[in-house]
Amino acid sequence: QVQLVESGGGLVQAGGSLRLSCAASGSIFSNNAMAWYRQAPGKQRELVAVITTGGITNYADSAKGRFTISRDNAKNTVYLQMNSLKPEDTAVYYCNGLLRKGSWGQGTQVTVSS
Repeated sequence: QVQLVESGGGLVQAGGSLRLSCAASGSIFSNNAMAWYRQAPGKQRELVAVITTGGITNYADSAKGRFTISRDNAKNTVYLQMNSLKPEDTAVYYCNGLLRKGSWGQGTQVTVSS
């Protein structure tokens, strides 16, 4: 059973924007803080942004002021609005629960050209 499906990535120039979406199964989404992660080539996966069930958000320093995480509890969907993108944001982006995780999805590739 597919639990997490990310979409919305693409190729964008530096300074551009993208909006990522993640459709999650109820078993992962319900009553669970959700998060976006990313993994750049040759690097470990890192936490980018978190949102609690009540909508409280937190961001990695690299994302603060540029990225916005949100969730639609009726649709079991998490979003990541990314503005002012930089080449160093290039990575595969994944969503998952923060504490209660499911199987990782395929992710969505974000490539930012300089």
